[in-house]
Amino acid sequence: MTDLDADVASLFLQFSRRKLLEHYWPRLRGCVASLTESQVWWRPNAASNSIGNLILHLNGNVRQWLVASFNRWEDDRNRPAEFDETGSIPASVLLENLGATMQQAAEVMVRLTQADLIAPYEIQGYHVSGLEAVYQVVEHFAMHYGQILYIAKNLSGADLGLYRELNKTGRAD
Repeated sequence: MTDLDADVASLFLQFSRRKLLEHYWPRLRGCVASLTESQVWWRPNAASNSIGNLILHLNGNVRQWLVASFNRWEDDRNRPAEFDETGSIPASVLLENLGATMQQAAEVMVRLTQADLIAPYEIQGYHVSGLEAVYQVVEHFAMHYGQILYIAKNLSGADLGLYRELNKTGRAD
């Protein structure tokens, strides 16, 4: 391992942590906390998922791909149940559970090394490197985070104010 390799690994992990834990998760939490229970579980049609289903799905994905895999824990995810739920779980409980998983993910991500990123893992039947696992979680979270924001904005008809921190140049401070 060269110093450059370690620097690239460190930069990748810092950026991944920042996007996942400082951008996507807090904004998702704030957006969902402002919704009613019926809005959280609303589905436009039977083929679509509610915000509640997407939160359950994100929780399962982060737990499986980051927390369980890097801790070498048994994978006990029940992915179909994430989509079968129709509204018996309050939004506050969904956010609390995802928050606990995100805390565990933060603890994992802060200790990962270049060796962890190049190590092999089998996750959900896929043979991946640690780097692929981290990237999959951040990418996957971003995709469903965007869906959640879109649904919330459609239901509320309001600007969610997610980028108020941007200054007049359009760059985050």
